[in-house]
This record gives sequence, C-alpha cells and structure tokens, in this order.
Amino acid sequence: MNSPQTTVVDVVVLTMNDRPAECRRALASLLAQQDVELRVVIVGNGVEPDHVPADAHAVALPVNVGIPEGRNVGADALGDPGGEFVFFLDNDAVLPTPDILARLVAEARSHPDAAYIQPRIADPDTGVTLRRWVPRLRAGDATRPGIITVMAEGVVLVRRADYEQAGGWPGHFFLFHEGIDLSWRLWDLGRTGWYAPGIVIHHPATDPARHASYYRLVARNRVWLAYRRLPVLLIPIYLTVWTLLSLARIRSRTNLAVWGAGLWEGLKGGHGQRQPMSWTTVLRLARAGRPPIV
Repeated sequence: MNSPQTTVVDVVVLTMNDRPAECRRALASLLAQQDVELRVVIVGNGVEPDHVPADAHAVALPVNVGIPEGRNVGADALGDPGGEFVFFLDNDAVLPTPDILARLVAEARSHPDAAYIQPRIADPDTGVTLRRWVPRLRAGDATRPGIITVMAEGVVLVRRADYEQAGGWPGHFFLFHEGIDLSWRLWDLGRTGWYAPGIVIHHPATDPARHASYYRLVARNRVWLAYRRLPVLLIPIYLTVWTLLSLARIRSRTNLAVWGAGLWEGLKGGHGQRQPMSWTTVLRLARAGRPPIV
C-alpha cells in the first residue's frame, strides 16, 4: 500500500519508433525519478511500441492520429482513477536528475492556483533555451519564473482534475498550437499556469519547420484556435495581428503559399466545438501579460 505522502504521476510518452536511442534515454531518465509513484504509458502512434519498460503500459494505435490525440489516448488509458498529475514527455527529452518530477510536484503544491507547471527546456549540448520554449511574450530572460498563459506542451505537468475538466487536448489539431487551446481552456476554468525555470529538462533544439506540414498546420490551427476559443469581437483582431506577423516572418514564396493554403483550410471550417472564453478570462489573460490577440 502506498504511503499517504506518495504522489501518483501518470506519464504519457508518444513514439513512432523513429527515435530508438533517444526514446530509450528518455524512458531511462523517467524511470530513475524518485519520491513519486509513476504510472507510464507508451503510445505507439500508428505503430506497435518497440520499447516498453517493465510495468509500463503500451497502446498501439493503428494509424498516426497526431500528437494531441495521442496524448489524450495515453492519459485516458491511465485514468479511472488517474494519478493526481499527468506529465506529458516528448520521447527525445531527458530528465537530467532523478528529482525532476518531485520538484515539479513541489512547485504545484506551492502554486495551488496553477493548473500546469512548465519547467525550463534547454538544449543538452548548448544549454540554450529557445525563445519558443519560454511560454510568454517577453522571453528574453528564460530564467525568470512567473505566471504564464500558454505552455510548451512537449514537457509539462498538468493536474489531472483540471485536464479532465478542460476536456484534454484538441485532438484534431494533429500538431501545433494545441497547447494554446488547452491553456486558454484551463484559464477559462479560473486557473493559471506557472513557469518554473529552476527545473531544467533537456530537449534537442530542433526546428519545427522541418516538418513538411509545418506552415499549413500552423496557419490552419491558428484560425481554428480563434474560432474555437475567442469572443466573436476578438476573432478578426487576433487573425489580423497574426496574419501581419506571419507575412513579415515568412520569407519563402513557397512556404507562404503553403501557409496561405492552411489559412484557407482553417477559414473553411473544421474547428470543432465553439466554446469561447469569457470576457473575465480575456481580462485575466491581459493582466497576466498576454491578451488573447497576440
């Protein structure tokens, strides 16, 4: 029987069997964690997982359903009843010391209003934390802790009760921006997020644009995000700001054409259930430093 002090953390790891060495390192660092009880599930996204440690669960999906839906499947596989927390871990990330999860749980205890705790992600070779890994607008100082309104979803600890009340990840997004959607729904429940940069997790600094579908999915999912979560008056403002920023950043005509196709795909529909955040949530996000128009 577990002691009353033991914290149960459910851990979801996705694999496509395309990173065998990295995945083994990730799982080894995970299983070395101390002072928490782990329940681990390995979700094979379109594959039978080729490495499943003892006592870990395995789920093999017949097709690749995308990252957010794969995470949903993993979390559901460990539920009823689930652990107090769910930890989502990319299969090429490494927990460099055996106290990482215990420290994340301690941060959650220290910040009871936070639905999720975000560690600092750093490249293992350079120690650099990419700007996109710092979940706030002012990302110049990656070591500054504080309340956050979005998340770097590849490595994050979420309270299961909040995760389930919010409805989990937007599975049909397939890839990109699912963390904004989930974060906004958690904030709309009256919760917050907390960035704990003193807890560092290693992840290689890769370029998301390496994915052939990057520009299409980024454009489509931004539109879906606005249609799903914003009050109607904010939708054109959000999309205008985002479009102008994208046009300024995308240098390649080929990439711009792919981006435009994704934009049109999003405008045609398919965003799913519309559940806009309240104006109270809009004000809370603005006060926290990121109004939902950027």
